[in-house]
Amino acid sequence: MPLDDPDRPLDPSFDDFDPEDHVPIPDPVDLVVEVASMISVFAAQRLRRVEALRRDAVADAEAQGFTATDVVERGVRLELAAALRVTEHVAGGLMARAYVLVHEFPQVLESLDRARTTEQHVEHFVDAMREVEPEHRPAVVERALPLMEAEAVGTFRRSLRRLIDTVRSRTLEARHREALTRRRVAIETVDDGMAWLTAYLPAVEAHAIHSRLTGMAKAIAARESRGATPEDADVRTLDQIRADVLGDLLIDGDTAVLPDVARGVRATVAVTVPVLTLLGDDDSAAPAPATVEGLGPIPLSRARELCGGDGRWMRVLTHPETGAVLSVGRDHYSPPADLRRLVKWRADRCMAPGCGVPASRCEIDHTIDWQHGGETAITNLAPLCKGHHTVKHHSAWAVEHDGGGGALRWTSPSGRQYVVPPRRVVPVFRPSAGPAPF
Repeated sequence: MPLDDPDRPLDPSFDDFDPEDHVPIPDPVDLVVEVASMISVFAAQRLRRVEALRRDAVADAEAQGFTATDVVERGVRLELAAALRVTEHVAGGLMARAYVLVHEFPQVLESLDRARTTEQHVEHFVDAMREVEPEHRPAVVERALPLMEAEAVGTFRRSLRRLIDTVRSRTLEARHREALTRRRVAIETVDDGMAWLTAYLPAVEAHAIHSRLTGMAKAIAARESRGATPEDADVRTLDQIRADVLGDLLIDGDTAVLPDVARGVRATVAVTVPVLTLLGDDDSAAPAPATVEGLGPIPLSRARELCGGDGRWMRVLTHPETGAVLSVGRDHYSPPADLRRLVKWRADRCMAPGCGVPASRCEIDHTIDWQHGGETAITNLAPLCKGHHTVKHHSAWAVEHDGGGGALRWTSPSGRQYVVPPRRVVPVFRPSAGPAPF
């Protein structure tokens, strides 16, 4: 029956259509999100069917008296690779992921099947859980699932890393001592006369090294950009300058070959140690682990060492009576040094949705612009990387503080809202409404 036939029955789905009903019309972002949700559902179904394929193949082989499961699975892997037009390595990874999700983490697979998370989240979760001891896995899954369903992929990856480190922190001291024995420097020669120089060393030192290289590179780049003629301007990127500084430091052994502006740059690493943890005897009795900004938990012995007075480390004891400067009102535009440190420590990262740039490399932004009456206060300051700082001020995105705890609410040009909470909470003191209790 042709579509324009007047006798063609109407689609029953339109029987109750009322043009006066104000049904929201999907915008372009809704359409993209809809497809993304379908992809998540299909990804979950693919994983279930891959595991069913493996399970049935093993069962059929055992029914015929063939018990070499690894050979059967290798055959399944080959068939999957051929059918999906991927490598056997990719097919093997898909099979392993399907097995783990179906048999060990069914709640995670169910979340993917309901489009509450994405395949990328699930892949990061499965990869990270390989190192977690069986006795710790239930605690990690219970706390990781809400994060997986709420956070962007990059943010979730960092949150999961911190969560796993925190759950495993009671054994961190012993694991760190064992890992220290494997420290080394390696070189891998690649094409075009280049090579990778890599070092496996304690995370605190690695973070400090990168922090110093970045600070020196920025100082050099800033100096070169001021007053240089076009023919004399340094056209190197920050990555290139950082690599050149590393070579100068390691080959020459001092900073004499570097510009004066870069020689005084030193590393700064924020070490957060809860007071009760610092007073404890060992990690196993600590109520919360000591952490390094951007890295996660460190052994208690290392935290005590870093809190012993070395000026290279910024020590933050999480006691409510810190005496930190929380506001200078409208008296000053630039936050004082301790307020800048507190704002960055609270956030830990750039406060844009999903951004992973460490707060130490971010700019301090007045959420309500200074020229529009915004105060230089912890309730109006947040770290933003240069790119997101530009987006905030020169695009249709709107940003506001969400409550007094440091969270930022980003409203997109399409009207969607994304709340980015800070990594840590700064105690808020308010006067009591009633009489003093004494």
